[in-house]
Amino acid sequence: VNEWKYFASSEGSYIKQDLNRLWSAFEVTVVDKETGNFESRDSFTVPIGKGYEYVEEYDYMKDLEEAVEHTKMKHKAKSVEPAKRDLVLDSNHLWLTIHESCGHPTELDRALGYEANYAGTSFMTPDKLNKLQYGSEIINMKGDRTQKDGLATRGFDDDGVKTTEWDIIKEGKFVGYQTTREMAKFIGESASNGCAYADSWDHFPIQRMPNVSLMPGKKKLSLNDLIADTEDGIYIKGSGSWSIDMQRYNFQFTGQEFWEIKNGKIAGMLKDVAYQGNTVDLWNSCDAICDETEYKLGGSFFCGKGEPGQVSPVSHGSSPARFRQVNILNTSKEAGN
Repeated sequence: VNEWKYFASSEGSYIKQDLNRLWSAFEVTVVDKETGNFESRDSFTVPIGKGYEYVEEYDYMKDLEEAVEHTKMKHKAKSVEPAKRDLVLDSNHLWLTIHESCGHPTELDRALGYEANYAGTSFMTPDKLNKLQYGSEIINMKGDRTQKDGLATRGFDDDGVKTTEWDIIKEGKFVGYQTTREMAKFIGESASNGCAYADSWDHFPIQRMPNVSLMPGKKKLSLNDLIADTEDGIYIKGSGSWSIDMQRYNFQFTGQEFWEIKNGKIAGMLKDVAYQGNTVDLWNSCDAICDETEYKLGGSFFCGKGEPGQVSPVSHGSSPARFRQVNILNTSKEAGN
């Protein structure tokens, strides 16, 4: 998508922006000829604030070959046993957890009840600002509309405000909201942090999510090291289905691939995996985040909000992270199969 955006205001602003974003994805489906059952896996490409150079950079053949091999393995994968297990969440999965459990609940209009019809309000109300221990002390999340290759990145928002970055979660504590010029005054802030966005010339700008990202761990730690340090867990890759309540608190997530970890090693593929919990418990259970060498972007091309509805693109960066003793469900058994 190549978007040309022109902004003019009665205050004297005249701003022209040339914005590019791209999402080139595929899906693999493998059918068992004997049973007629099928399994699928989406590509691990990500929507990104780039042009066609991303198509030239990304190794589609490697992803495709792995997708075919791993989708075949799904047919023979062991069904998971419900229990509390440690989780290692890959960046290409974790972006969605960040989006739903931090991105949406820290939208100030949602927290104040101005946004409710589309996916509810938020448990992260202003009385919790600078008080709520949202996560463990290693959790740092930023809102950033200037992030390189981010889908929500631009020079100015649709109020004409110059974009910036700011803390949302700092050392585990909830310290910041996403705001617009209209909303910032309701929490005593003198300036917006540049989150106004309209998806078309004929839609009114509303507060939309910036790139919200989990900062990498400060200690040297690779994904291989993290898995090696995990005795009994599940490594989840890719985003799947999800469900979260109207306060952005209680949730359930699935993924694309599930790998059992035993004694620090990958022990085989699992299936029928979902994890369940609440926002505060999950983020407080995080005890390890890989370093900046493992940091990658994920995101959504079509995040919905508002009535009439609008869509906006948004990225979420992270390094793989570990969460201790999370409740694991067997989706097949939950469905009565």
